[in-house]
Amino acid sequence: FKYGSGTGTDLSPIRSSKEKLSGGGRPSGPLSFLKVYDQVANVVKSGGKTRRAAKMNTLRDWHGDIEEFIDAKQKEERKAWALIEEGYDGSYNGDAYGSVMYQNENLSVRVSDEFMKAALEGGEWWTRATTTGQPLEKKDASRLLDKIAEGTWICGDPGLQYDGAIQKWHTCKGTEPIHSTNPCSEYVFLNNTACNLASLNLMKFKREDGTFDVERFKAAVRLYITAQEILVDNASYPTKEIAENSHLYRTLGLGYANLGSLIMSYGLPYDSNEGRALAGAISAIMTGHAYEHSAEMAAVTGPFEGYHDARCAHVSKPVTKDNVDSMLGVIQLHRDAVEEIQPSLEFSYLKDEARKTWDGALARGRRAGYRNAQVTVLAPTGTIAFLMDCDTTGVEPDIALVKYKLLAGGGLLKIVNRTVPDALRRLGYRENEIAAIVAHIERHDTIEDVAGEGGVVISSGLKPEHLPVFDCAFKAYKGKRSIQYLAHLKMMAAVQPFISGAISKTVNLPNEARVQEIRDAYAQAWKMGLKCVAIYRDGSKRSQPLNTRKTNEGGDKAETGSAGEAAALQARVRELEQEVVKLREQAGMPLRRRLPETRKAYTHKFEIAGHEGYLTVGVFDNGQPGELFVTMAKEGSTIGGLMDSVGALTSMALQYGVPLEALVKKFAHQRFEPSGFTKNPEIRNASSITDYVFRWMALQFIPGYRELNTLNPSQPELTMPGLLEELKKKVNRPVSDLPLSDDTDLIGLPAGNDSGNGARNGSGSVHGRAITTLSDAIAHFQRDAPTCPNCGHVAVRNGACFKCLNCGESLGCS
Repeated sequence: FKYGSGTGTDLSPIRSSKEKLSGGGRPSGPLSFLKVYDQVANVVKSGGKTRRAAKMNTLRDWHGDIEEFIDAKQKEERKAWALIEEGYDGSYNGDAYGSVMYQNENLSVRVSDEFMKAALEGGEWWTRATTTGQPLEKKDASRLLDKIAEGTWICGDPGLQYDGAIQKWHTCKGTEPIHSTNPCSEYVFLNNTACNLASLNLMKFKREDGTFDVERFKAAVRLYITAQEILVDNASYPTKEIAENSHLYRTLGLGYANLGSLIMSYGLPYDSNEGRALAGAISAIMTGHAYEHSAEMAAVTGPFEGYHDARCAHVSKPVTKDNVDSMLGVIQLHRDAVEEIQPSLEFSYLKDEARKTWDGALARGRRAGYRNAQVTVLAPTGTIAFLMDCDTTGVEPDIALVKYKLLAGGGLLKIVNRTVPDALRRLGYRENEIAAIVAHIERHDTIEDVAGEGGVVISSGLKPEHLPVFDCAFKAYKGKRSIQYLAHLKMMAAVQPFISGAISKTVNLPNEARVQEIRDAYAQAWKMGLKCVAIYRDGSKRSQPLNTRKTNEGGDKAETGSAGEAAALQARVRELEQEVVKLREQAGMPLRRRLPETRKAYTHKFEIAGHEGYLTVGVFDNGQPGELFVTMAKEGSTIGGLMDSVGALTSMALQYGVPLEALVKKFAHQRFEPSGFTKNPEIRNASSITDYVFRWMALQFIPGYRELNTLNPSQPELTMPGLLEELKKKVNRPVSDLPLSDDTDLIGLPAGNDSGNGARNGSGSVHGRAITTLSDAIAHFQRDAPTCPNCGHVAVRNGACFKCLNCGESLGCS
C-alpha cells in the first residue's frame, strides 16, 4: 500500500462463524478480517498521498459465511445513505462514507461452474466446513445469485470471479490453482507474486490513411516487454516470498488504452461486430507477439524457472513437477481463439497478422520455452490514461463525451472527448458541420438533439444513423442513449481469449436498470467465458468519481431528468423561499452578543467630591467593553441604586450593539449631584457620576478620545489672530441665531495629528475643521458648561470653574 500497489486475498481458508473451534467456541469468521483489512487500507494511503490503498477480498461460493459476505457492503452502504440524509457530508472523503466499513476494498465472490449451473437451473447448493469439508447448510443457488445482483445494484459490490475460466487459462497449473486477484482483477496468478504494468496508447498507431501500423505496434510490444523483463530483476518487493516467486515466474502486465477512441475514430459504434473484430485482432497481435518475444529471450537466457520446476516459495509439493504442458496448452488455446475473431473486410489484415504471430509464438515456445509465465493484462489505466493523452481508459468505451471527474485530493476536472472530429470526418462531414457539432457538445454535454426553452428542439446537426458511433457508457444528462450492458460483455468476450491475465473493466448500467438485468449480465458473462466481471449502476453510490455533469463533492446531482426528482426540487425551492422570508423577518430583530463565561475585566476606583466608588468593565475577546458595574461606597443609598441601573442598562446596550461613542455622546457631561473635583488627573472635574463614568470609559476604549480631551502641559500656547474681533462681533448675538448641533452625531475624532495631543492638526484645526469662529474656538470648553444664572448665556471653562463671556459672571472660583 505504501508504495502505491494493491493486494488481493482469498478469505476462504478462514473458518466460518458457523463452525466450532477445538476449544468449544465459535470463530469470528472472515468478515472480522474484512474490517481489519479495510482499516489498514484506509490508514496506509497509496504512496502517502490522498488516494486510498487498493484491496481485493474474495470468498468462494461454498464458504459457510457466503451470505454474510454478499450482504456486508450493501448494509454499510445503507448506513451511509442514512447519514447523508441526516446532513453528513456524502462526498468521496466525507464523514458519511468515512464512518462505515468496507469502503477501502473491493469484494468479489469466486463462483464455480457447478454453482452457476445450479443457480441458472434453480438447483440447491451446499456450503461446507473449511477444515473438514463436511456440509454445513443447504442454500438456494438461484437466491444466492439474486442476492449478489441485489448487492451490486445497491453499491456495485460484490463482483464475480469465474473459477472455471480462470483455471482453464492458467499457464502454471502444475504449481497450484489461482486463488485470488489484484484489486482491479486484471492480474490473475499464483499467490505471493507481483506484476509490473505498462500500457500503450492505441491511437498513436493509427496512420493518416486510417490503417493500423502493425509493425510499429509490434516494435513497441518488443520494447516494452524487454523493459518490463529488466524491471523484474531491478524492482523492490514487499516480502521475501513475493520477491522469490516474482523472479521464478517473471509475470508481466503489458496492456493498452484508448480502444474506445480508436473504434470511434473509424466511425464505428462500440457495439458493432467491426469494432469487436478490431479489438480482438489488436489484442491477439499484442499478446501473441509478446509471447513470441518472450520465447526469443528464453532462447538466450532460458525460460522462467517455474517452467521446468513447478515449486515456488510457498509450494513445496506442486500438482505436477513442471508447467511445460500447461503453458503450451494455454498458448494453443490462444492460437485456436484467433479463428473465432469476428470477420471483417476492413480489418482482415490484422487477423492475418494475428495468425502469423501466434504460430510463431507457439513454435518458438515449443523449442525454447518462455521467459515469462504471463505477458499481458488489461488494466483500468484510470489516471495514467490522462498522462498518456487518451480519451478512454483500457478497453472501456468513453464514459461520456463530456464528463466531470472528482479528484481524490479534492477538486473537479472537466474532460471532453477529442476523438469526435476524427470520427465525423470519417463519416463524411464538412469542417463547418464538424465545428457546429463540437460546439453543440461543449454547450450541452451531449451530441444528441436537446430541448431548449419553450420545448424548441436544438439540433446538433448529426444524422440519426450516426448516433450509435458516439454512444457512451453512461447516458448524457440531456441525452437518452447509452451502450447496452451486453455490448460491454461482448467486447470483453472478444478480447479475453488473447489476454494472459484478465480485464479490469466495469460493465456500466443506467440508473434505472433492474436487479434482474444485473443478474442476467452475470449469467451472460459466465456463458461467454469471462474470468472476472464488475458491474456498476450509474448513481448507485451517492459519491462516484466520474459523472456526466457537474456535481458537488458529495456527488449529489442538482438536476435530474425524472418527473419525481423535479417535483422534489420544486418542493425544496419552496422550503428555501420560506426560509428566506423568515430570515428577512429576523434581519430587523436585535441580536445580543453575550460575553464568555470567563472574561477579562478592568476595575477602577474613583472619587467625586468625597463620594467613593468603583467601576468594573468586562470586555469581549477583542478588548471592547461588554458590561459595566458601578459600585458606590455607600450601599443601599439612592445614588447606589441609580448607578446599578445605569450599569445594567449600559451593559445591555453594549451587548446589543450600541456603539460606545453614542453612549458617551448622550451621557457624558450630564449635571447632577454629587459633582466636583476628582483625583483623576485626566478628569479633573466631573459634573456627575454618570459624567465621570462615561468619560472614563471613553478615555479607555475610544481611540483618540484621550488625545482630544485631555490637556497636554508641553503644548505651547498658540496665538489666534482675529479671535478678539470675532468675539466682539458675536458676544451679543441672540441664542436663537446660533447653530444647533445634530444630536445624533457621534464624537468627532481627529483624522490625524502631528503634535501628539490630537487637539490640533498641522493647519491649526480642531476636529479636522479650520478654526474660524468663536464657536469653534470655545466649543471644546463648553462640553459640560452650565448656563449663566445672570443672563442665560452658556458659560465657558475658566480653570476648574466656569465664566460667562456675555456678562462676566463667575460661576464658582474666580
